[in-house]
Amino acid sequence: MSRRTTPAPPSGDRPARPLRADAERNRRRIIAAAQEVFAERGVDVTLDDIARHAGVGVGTAYRRFASRDELVDAVFENAVQHLADLAEQALAHEDSWEGLVQLFHLAGQHFADNRGLRQVLLEGARAKERGTAMRERLTPAVGAVIARAQRAGRLRDDIEPTDFPLIQLMLGVIVEQSGATAPDLWKRYLTLILDGLRHDRDRPTALPHPALAQAEFDRTMT
Repeated sequence: MSRRTTPAPPSGDRPARPLRADAERNRRRIIAAAQEVFAERGVDVTLDDIARHAGVGVGTAYRRFASRDELVDAVFENAVQHLADLAEQALAHEDSWEGLVQLFHLAGQHFADNRGLRQVLLEGARAKERGTAMRERLTPAVGAVIARAQRAGRLRDDIEPTDFPLIQLMLGVIVEQSGATAPDLWKRYLTLILDGLRHDRDRPTALPHPALAQAEFDRTMT
């Protein structure tokens, strides 16, 4: 009596094989290298550049990622997850206002340190798509941080979660303009913004960065 064999499923129905351990290590090395290169130089680099930085062969990089855009998406996904984690940390802070301030500062620093992240959100054909993806991922967590501070009477009642990305966008423009002259200038303006968001205060918050001198201002604007 012959045994009946179950036909193999079509290739499109087969579950994706997990990467071998060495292949997964290479993938992570490439993503880590891309995070560093994109943050410093922006996304206008090649897979060859990233492979060299990762210490792997160019062929290995192309086996893991078919194009630079595919790698940008992987790095962008990690960046969004990092920002979501920052929002969760802010929500766990014992003080609702300090948690909100922490979120604004750490997110602002993340954008200030990462030229590539600013580029993928502000430039290129997929900027709008990526901005939408980030907003959908972050809005619930950021909204919870904002609502908590409002319930405690520490934050203006008219602030909405959509204000958060726009404030980060404003700070990003300051970083782009002043990075070479005064890389921490954005912190001055974030402090001014946070004072405007606070529900009440008995005195202005001390500014962490001086205003630009006229010569610095001229260099920044040109």
